Amino acid sequence: MKPASLKHLHSAGGVIFKREVDTFEVALIAMKNKTVWTLPKGIIDKGEQPETAAVREIKEETGLKGRIIDIIGDRSYWFYLKGENVKCRKTVSYFLLEYTEGDIGDYCWEVDEAKWFALEDAIKLVSYKSDREILEKAKEQLTKRLE
Repeated sequence: MKPASLKHLHSAGGVIFKREVDTFEVALIAMKNKTVWTLPKGIIDKGEQPETAAVREIKEETGLKGRIIDIIGDRSYWFYLKGENVKCRKTVSYFLLEYTEGDIGDYCWEVDEAKWFALEDAIKLVSYKSDREILEKAKEQLTKRLE
């Protein structure tokens, strides 16, 4: 059997938040028949800047618009595309966005559901360790802004 070839993908996404009385809420999306809760993200188009892609993907996947107020950072991970026999390394650039407008019910067909969650609940709910780390970092950044 021929060994798998390698592929590199670069995506962008982030944590879009809104301030509530004594906390922050963040938007998460459900995938895989609502069995996975994750942060909105997607492939950066050719010639597109990561910041532009993050704003676009969040809008497509949650129905929400936001403005970038900070960089959270990059996370990379490997996965296997069985149909293509390709080992894939994906790097995602994450940004912190303040919600400006939009309806969370206005998400695209790729997403099973999009919902607002209290930040603490979102940290517990997300399915992937990397998402949890990104949310923890977003929490630190938001907490500093309150001081």
